[in-house]
Amino acid sequence: MSTNDNIVHVNGETFEEVVVKSEIPVLVDFWAPWCAPCLAVAPIIEDLSRDYSGRVKFVKVNVDEAQNVALSLGIMSIPTIAIFKQGKTANQLIGVQGKAVLEKMIQDSI
Repeated sequence: MSTNDNIVHVNGETFEEVVVKSEIPVLVDFWAPWCAPCLAVAPIIEDLSRDYSGRVKFVKVNVDEAQNVALSLGIMSIPTIAIFKQGKTANQLIGVQGKAVLEKMIQDSI
């Protein structure tokens, strides 16, 4: 899967620093490489990461590599897209979402 420079991959060691301590809203994509719906939503998130560069941080969390993060946040299904503001989950959607839905979620957070 390709990603661009606007998307940061985090794991259990870096999640708090990159997401929880962020001064701007963070869109987190909880995914796994074997998840076909996750792969389907990836290009949409890439587009949004370019559109909102500098205003929203975009992060991907591979739930296979960061099980502790997923468990601590109650992530039971993927893809789960969450917006974090001031270290807390502000909004969360489960499943493949269209660009307009994700864009509204972002707009509501900035």
